[in-house]
Amino acid sequence: MKEKKDIRTLDLNEISLFFEQNNIARFRAKQVYEWLWKKRALSFDEMTSLSISDRSLLSKHFIINGVSIHKMEQSNDNTIKYSFKLHDNKLVEGVLIPSRKRLTACISSQAGCSLACTFCATGTLKLERNLNYAEIYDQVYILNEKAKLKFGKPLSNIVYMGMGEPLLNYDNLIKSTKLISSSDGLSMSPKRITVSTAGISKMIKKLADDNVKFNLALSLHTADNEIRNKIMPINESIDLDKLKESVKYFFEKTGTRITYEYILFDEVNDSIEDANLLAKFCKKVPCKVNLIEYNPVDGFPFKKSSSNKTNKFIEFLENKNIIVNLRRSKGKDINAACGQLVNKLK
Repeated sequence: MKEKKDIRTLDLNEISLFFEQNNIARFRAKQVYEWLWKKRALSFDEMTSLSISDRSLLSKHFIINGVSIHKMEQSNDNTIKYSFKLHDNKLVEGVLIPSRKRLTACISSQAGCSLACTFCATGTLKLERNLNYAEIYDQVYILNEKAKLKFGKPLSNIVYMGMGEPLLNYDNLIKSTKLISSSDGLSMSPKRITVSTAGISKMIKKLADDNVKFNLALSLHTADNEIRNKIMPINESIDLDKLKESVKYFFEKTGTRITYEYILFDEVNDSIEDANLLAKFCKKVPCKVNLIEYNPVDGFPFKKSSSNKTNKFIEFLENKNIIVNLRRSKGKDINAACGQLVNKLK
């Protein structure tokens, strides 16, 4: 028997064609599309605006491979981490992060990761597979519903900063952001979406050529090639000069200011000399710097920079007229903070 296809891999035109071939009015396809995305129906029986025979026909030919919540854990600071189960039983994690002004969803783009950054727990997992765009969308949909339920308001921001390297899953990244932004999906402004990359220069240029409207964050963590080689192996093939060129290209094409993410590690990248190198890197294009507190990971040698060094680092950058934000860690007690996602909720 022929294996059923996941209907969510079809676009509206393909669903319309299916109905036409089965002598059903094409407008029904628009109803199905709305059930799939705006209402996130997970079975054809839920599609009550369709006749029973139409639903039966869809069930005969298609399946819906939805994402489900496997487990959840809530932090003392109200950050909530979810373990999501995919249709093939693989797990990824997403985080709902409340703050005074924002409700942010941190979502995953891959099951596991191939980049092996030495400070990141996810890097200890092998890459199992890319998520398809429906699986990425599902995480946002679910976290948006949970935001309304638990905090009384919808998501304000989405960050692709969970498991995986989004730019190594490029097509699904783009399709998911378009659907999240579309009136057919969640109608969220692309300016509220930030995609974080470890620095795939070729794909940063492709983002520029595709004229994306979302924000780009580069996980920089040092402006010293030698240090970056040690903590981020990807730098050995895509070094800081290549990254400078690609972010310059991105800004010139899109006009969107880059965000540099910089985790402060004690005695690794937190000296004034390090701050000076970062300041010079920042002068290439308009940018802002998000300094991030290091979150401890069991078995890793890194430590958080001291408050004194952190303050001096910030002061140096601000004296160079660089916009700096210090991101306080949230969800550390449940391993939900930056760099801690490692599928412990099994």
